[in-house]
Amino acid sequence: MRAIGASGATSADDVQLQASRLQARALVAGIVAVVIAVGAGLTIGPVGISTHRVLMELADLLPGIAVESGLNDAHKAIVTDIRLPRVVLGLLVGATLATSGATYQAAFRNPLADPYLLGIAAGAGLGATIAIVNDIGDGAGVFDLVPIAAFGGALGAVTVAYLAGHIGGRSTASLILAGIAVASFLAACQTYLLQANADAFRRILAWLLGRIATSGWAEPALLLPYFLVTTAIMLRYRRALDVLAVGDEEAAALGLEPRRIRLIVLLAASLGAAAAVSVSGLISFVGIIVPHAIRLIFGTSNRVLLPLSVLFGAAFLVLADLTARTVLSPAELPIGVVTAFLGAPFFVFVLRTSRREIW
Repeated sequence: MRAIGASGATSADDVQLQASRLQARALVAGIVAVVIAVGAGLTIGPVGISTHRVLMELADLLPGIAVESGLNDAHKAIVTDIRLPRVVLGLLVGATLATSGATYQAAFRNPLADPYLLGIAAGAGLGATIAIVNDIGDGAGVFDLVPIAAFGGALGAVTVAYLAGHIGGRSTASLILAGIAVASFLAACQTYLLQANADAFRRILAWLLGRIATSGWAEPALLLPYFLVTTAIMLRYRRALDVLAVGDEEAAALGLEPRRIRLIVLLAASLGAAAAVSVSGLISFVGIIVPHAIRLIFGTSNRVLLPLSVLFGAAFLVLADLTARTVLSPAELPIGVVTAFLGAPFFVFVLRTSRREIW
């Protein structure tokens, strides 16, 4: 009996050790992906700059370090004032959208859920449209009213969807249906404004298709606090989301409060997604592509999935933005077109492989 018990304990320890090693390898892979994406984003473009000189210039920005990169003033400005803020913004937006998507999918137990499910996209689009047609902003800069209006519209849409779903019975299905209804209504309002203000159509479309464009460090600075707070909350509850995946009754039997946990993580995910959308426009499919790709490779545990969504989401959007600004150079393709081109076929794949899990 002792031998059997010892063998069983050893087997459990081996399984835990293997899981820990897999998690460590996954995190290393995510960090490597981020490093590669940042390196590509800083060195590739209409003006090619060597990786070595870019690294030297970045080192020179660190406090207490003074090195000469060999770049002229124009190339230094390209790296530090144009590409670096854009890459940082891409990291923040991608990480936020991917982590929010993974959180939505865990909270709703639906692999097709994404941050736009409760009307965030429609609310942000309507808010931005109202600002643009009234000529009170163009979507650039921290004090521009388009991001502020988009943020307010996104939060308003989520609030209305949550209240409507609460009236409908507090179930996840009623919340999803309320989100669809709110999104449809807001999309209709936006369509009316577009038809009534055809002269602003191009500016509105440019915002709706998404962009990772910066006017210096204003946009990354605006998004960073939301990213830090909301991501910390989502990561804080990643173990609880694993328990919720078993079922609300089982989670309650273990001492958890499923409704409270679901409300907290959905609020955090919605706030983060709304902040990301307000500075980048509507970038679709990031919240579906990244989390599901991670599931296929590293498994479904949210303890691993959410941290990896931060890393791989960041890397994915930086590379998508790099594609958007180089594939038609010197013209720039809206980044939403790139993510939709990749995401639509992937969405069909997810739908086929997970149709039994939906609902």
